[in-house]
Amino acid sequence: MNSDSDLQIAGDILEVPHLLQAPREHPATVAEFVGLARSIAADRSQWEHLVRYDATTRWYHRLRTGPGYEVWLLSWVPGQGSGLHDHGRSSGVLTVLDGTLTERTERGTRVLATGAQRVFAPGYAHEVVNDALEPAVSLHVYYPGLTEMPMHTSSACEARTEARPVTA
Repeated sequence: MNSDSDLQIAGDILEVPHLLQAPREHPATVAEFVGLARSIAADRSQWEHLVRYDATTRWYHRLRTGPGYEVWLLSWVPGQGSGLHDHGRSSGVLTVLDGTLTERTERGTRVLATGAQRVFAPGYAHEVVNDALEPAVSLHVYYPGLTEMPMHTSSACEARTEARPVTA
């Protein structure tokens, strides 16, 4: 029987740094952007003190930027909505930090509770509304950074109103 362990044979991988991938300072994949949103959501101290509520317009604050991406914090009082829009050439991750939001698309309606996340590609059209009686807060990561938000006039999102709850 051989008494040499795999570690003795192969050596400690941490001792050969040239074989390790350098950790990325900024996200570069969809999974990493989702992870970024989750880590910010989990650390309320990063965002909670910044939130403001405005009864006349949706409030928003750019929380962070990185190479080619932006992170936005938005608040929604009851009844406020985005209108039907897409995000131009940007992909994104929407995360509900507090409260409940409703997302309407041509495919139907989803109720997004605290912790729910939606990932979308360029050209994805939706409307986000606070249909609840309490305020809501959401986090939005856009890659590349948001440079346009074309509004749509189609009522396709209103055609299907069956709400499906979505949680984390």
